[in-house]
Amino acid sequence: MATKAELTHFFQTDFPQADFIIDNVGEKSATIRKKINQGHLRPGGTVSGPVLMELADAALYVAILSEIGLVAHAVTTNLNINFLRKPSAEKDIIAKCTLIKLGKVLAIGEVSIYSGDSPEPVAHAVGTYSIPPVK
Repeated sequence: MATKAELTHFFQTDFPQADFIIDNVGEKSATIRKKINQGHLRPGGTVSGPVLMELADAALYVAILSEIGLVAHAVTTNLNINFLRKPSAEKDIIAKCTLIKLGKVLAIGEVSIYSGDSPEPVAHAVGTYSIPPVK
């Protein structure tokens, strides 16, 4: 298992382009957030779909690594997302992931994405990761 501090250090050193904050990790779960700026918006003043997809994918990765350790080569094999409502351009985007299955070679999780403290999700995603074999 990897702690929040270990994961934060891992992303800062191995993925410095990752600009999200790990709020917490728990048993088969993770919550991350992204501070939204003008570069994340699409015409109409809403957070772009690719930003929401990026955060869903990152939340899955954080939840998986918190369980299996710092395995850089675990990769996304599938990501399905439903956009449910317009997120605010003025609020952080928060992704809450729960792992549904954590096997030896595949992990499957679902992610609910929120705009700030709104109780209604703005998107919902389900994704699968391939976990490389242990050598």
